[in-house]
Amino acid sequence: MKISIITVVLNNAEYIEECIKSVLDQTYKNIEYIVVDGGSTDGTVEIIKKYENKIAKWISEPDRGIYDAMNKGIQLASGDVVGILNSDDVYYDESVLQCIAKVMENQSVDACYSDLVYVDRGDLQKIVRYWKSCDFRYELLKKGWIPPHPTFYVRKYVYNKYGFFDTSYRLAADYELMVRFLTFYKINVRYIPIVAVKMRLGGVTSKSIRNIVKQNVEILRACRKNKIKVLPLQFFANKFFYRLKQLY
Repeated sequence: MKISIITVVLNNAEYIEECIKSVLDQTYKNIEYIVVDGGSTDGTVEIIKKYENKIAKWISEPDRGIYDAMNKGIQLASGDVVGILNSDDVYYDESVLQCIAKVMENQSVDACYSDLVYVDRGDLQKIVRYWKSCDFRYELLKKGWIPPHPTFYVRKYVYNKYGFFDTSYRLAADYELMVRFLTFYKINVRYIPIVAVKMRLGGVTSKSIRNIVKQNVEILRACRKNKIKVLPLQFFANKFFYRLKQLY
């Protein structure tokens, strides 16, 4: 079984090499690694070229945002299963893809997800938050819960059948895609109780209050689109509670 890993990047020479090495160091070797660069000018492309003999496919060209870049990567992917590792992030250890492959060997499983930890931007060993997930239940989505997208691995045929990221969402297309797959199309998903990813703090959404508000508006829109009935105040109170728990 081939797993396609996609990394999208734009001007991230500071961290892209750690991300690439994290993929290449995995003990599971049937990997198709794809890097989609948005036209970086800071030295990122030179780092990608340094590893191009170990990268299956890479492109560098302008895109219409991160989700458009992810869609390009999915379209390039030829693996049975597709996962996304952001250019700021790394795998928790070298055995992550081995664990994912073992679960996805069961052909009845359409997707899987696991846990992640948020780490300090300058210190991958300094854990700031622990996103502990759980088995999927539809009722949890109405309460503000969602699987961690960086740990979400999906069979390629699911994307081909049910669609890619909806780029009309600028900050919450990952949320919309997961709820669409899990609720509207009811794919069979499995939770793996391992930490899969170390995610650096400081993503696009968290950089400003304005972006946080915009993302939450998009999340409500995604719920309406996919027929998830939520009470906004209760929904966001629960979401805040889940994040508070991650600190402890």
